[in-house]
Amino acid sequence: MSKLNLSQFEKKIEVRNIRYEDIDQLLVLQQLAFPGMEPWKREHLESHLNMFPEGQFCVEYEGKIIGSCSSLIVNFDEYDDKHTWDDITDEGYITNHDYEGYNLYGIEVMVHPEYRRMKIGNRLYEARKELARKLNLKSIIIGGRIPNYHKYAGEMSPREYVEQVMSKRIHDPVLTFQIMNGFTVMRINPNYLPDDKASYQYATLMEWNNIDYRPTSKRHFKTSFPVRITVVQYMMKDIDSFEEFARQVEYYTDVASDFGSDFVVYPEIFTTQLMSFLEEKIPHKAIRKLAEYTEDYIELFTDLAVKYNVNIIGGSHFVEENDKIYNIAYLFRRDGTIEKQYKIHITPNEQKWWGIETGDKVRVFDTDCGKIAIQICYDIEFPELARYAVDQGANIIFVPFCTDDRQGYLRVRYCAQARAVENQVYTVIAGTVGNLTQVENMDIQYAQSGIFTPSDFEFARDGIVGETHPNIETVVVGDVDVEVLRRQRKSGTVRQLFDRRKDLYEVTYKMQDESK
Repeated sequence: MSKLNLSQFEKKIEVRNIRYEDIDQLLVLQQLAFPGMEPWKREHLESHLNMFPEGQFCVEYEGKIIGSCSSLIVNFDEYDDKHTWDDITDEGYITNHDYEGYNLYGIEVMVHPEYRRMKIGNRLYEARKELARKLNLKSIIIGGRIPNYHKYAGEMSPREYVEQVMSKRIHDPVLTFQIMNGFTVMRINPNYLPDDKASYQYATLMEWNNIDYRPTSKRHFKTSFPVRITVVQYMMKDIDSFEEFARQVEYYTDVASDFGSDFVVYPEIFTTQLMSFLEEKIPHKAIRKLAEYTEDYIELFTDLAVKYNVNIIGGSHFVEENDKIYNIAYLFRRDGTIEKQYKIHITPNEQKWWGIETGDKVRVFDTDCGKIAIQICYDIEFPELARYAVDQGANIIFVPFCTDDRQGYLRVRYCAQARAVENQVYTVIAGTVGNLTQVENMDIQYAQSGIFTPSDFEFARDGIVGETHPNIETVVVGDVDVEVLRRQRKSGTVRQLFDRRKDLYEVTYKMQDESK
C-alpha cells in the first residue's frame, strides 16, 4: 500500500480578521442567520473595517465564510444603563469606537444555519477574549438577544424568563450559549433592537471579566490633548532659484518649531512661485516644467520635518504621473514618513489653464496627534468629503487654498467654518497672498488664513482660534484640544454627528482608485 496523501483528507477551518473582500459573503450570511431582521448594509461593514479592523472576526471553512462577529471598544461608564443597540454602535457604523476605552463591546455574532453544531460561536467568542487580553481591556460586554422569549411572553416577564434560563429550566439558544461561555447577566434592557420581534425587543446585558487585566498608568482620561498649529500665509513674489524658495520655507518651518508647533501648514500650489524664474510662459507647458521639481520639493520638506521635529502640511504641488498632472497635497511627518492627498474636485480655472486631473480617494492619516485629513481648496466646498473624513476618525481637516479674489476666498472660509460646525471638527485654512507679475494665471492672490472650531461653550467664542490679517505675509499660531473635541462630540449643546437621521439619509462612499 502506498503512503497516504493526508492533504486530501484535510478540511481547513480558520478564525481570522474580516477583510474588505469578505463583505459580499457576510451580507449573504446575515440574511441566512437572521431572516426577517434588518441586515447590515455594505457601508456598515466598511465602516467597521475602517474604524476597528482587529475587532472584526470571521470563521472560514473550506474557503467559505460560515460565521462572523463584530465589536468595538467603548468606555462603558459613559453610556446610559438603558442604552440601545443604536446608541452603542452609532446606528451600526461604530464611529464612536474609542481606542482609549476599557471595554470590548460585542454587537453581533452570526453563524450559518448549516454549521451550527461545529462550535463556530465558541471559536468567535474565544477570539474576542484573546483580543481583550491582548489589548488589556477590563471586560467584554454584550447585549444578547433572548429569541425564545416570544414562546413564554404570555406567561412570564423577561426577568422571570431569564431566571428560568439561568437555572436551566428553559433553553434559549443565545442566552444559554453566552452563560456557557462565562458571561454573567448585568441587567435586562428594553427596546434594545427594534426589529428583534422574537425577543420582544428585550436584551440581556452581559459581561465577561478579563482576569488578566492590569491597570496601567497610561490608561486614564486625559484632561487635555493640545495640538499646536502654525499656519503660514505665504507671500507669492518673484524669486531667482529653488534655493531661494527653500530658504523661505525653512525660515517659516523654523518659526513653527520655535513655537513648539505640532503642525506647520503651507498653502495650495505655493510652489508655483518657482515658475517666476522658469523661462516657459505658456501655462500648461510651464506646469510640466514645474513638475520637474517634485523630487526636490519632497526631499526639502522631508528633511525639514525631521530637522525641525514638526509635521508639515506641505501645501500642494503639481505632480506629473503617467503623463497627467495632479494637484497633490503632501503630509510630511516628523518621523520622516510621507503621505499624499490628491485634489478631488478641479476648478474650471485649473482645467482651462493647466489641464489638471482629478483624484479619486478621500484619505485620513494617522499622526502622533491623532487622525487628520487634507482637503485642498475647492474640496472643502463639498460637504460629503468632510463628513466621510470625520466618520473615518479625522479630528482636524487642513485646507491649503489659493484664491485670487475675495469672493473665492470667502467660499473657502465660509465652507471651512460650516464643516467645523456640522462635523464637530477643527478646520485650518492656509492661503497665498501677494502676486507673481510674470506668471500667467497666478498674477494676484487674496487670503486671510485661520484656525476654526465648532461653535459651543468649550471653544473660542466665535469659533475662531486665530486668524491672520488679510493680504500680508505672516503666520498665525493656535492650539486646538483633541480631548475637548472628543468630549464635546459626546455631550455638547448639540451633537451633529450623533443626531444624524441615518434612517432618512447617509453619505455612501464609492471606493475608487486606491492610489489617488
